[in-house]
Amino acid sequence: MNASADRVPDDVLIVEDDPIIALDFEDRILGFGVKMVRTAGNVTRALEMIADRAPDFALLDIGLVREKSFAVAERLDALEIPFAFVTGYGADVRLPAAFAQKPRLPKPCLSDALATLLKGWSLDRARR
Repeated sequence: MNASADRVPDDVLIVEDDPIIALDFEDRILGFGVKMVRTAGNVTRALEMIADRAPDFALLDIGLVREKSFAVAERLDALEIPFAFVTGYGADVRLPAAFAQKPRLPKPCLSDALATLLKGWSLDRARR
């Protein structure tokens, strides 16, 4: 694969239960040149969307209403789709060992950090 650090994914899935935060992420991600941004507010919907059409990259809020996004992370990992966690709980939030090294962004996050994460997705994919 010919990976470029300046290329953003074409299709990003956002798993976020707060519609205002999801809309903020969507607006910023589209501004970086991503062609398609899809949003799921819960694990069931996210898994349906992945089954329908796998994204190139995903942002997963760890703590959704009454559930965690780890089932989505497991599915993405099985499909070798790069993803990152976003959380408002800080660096102390515990992740399952399988995901301890996955990228993590705080909420709120700086646009520069989000852009860097998205631009590095193809390099992460090339390492797999």
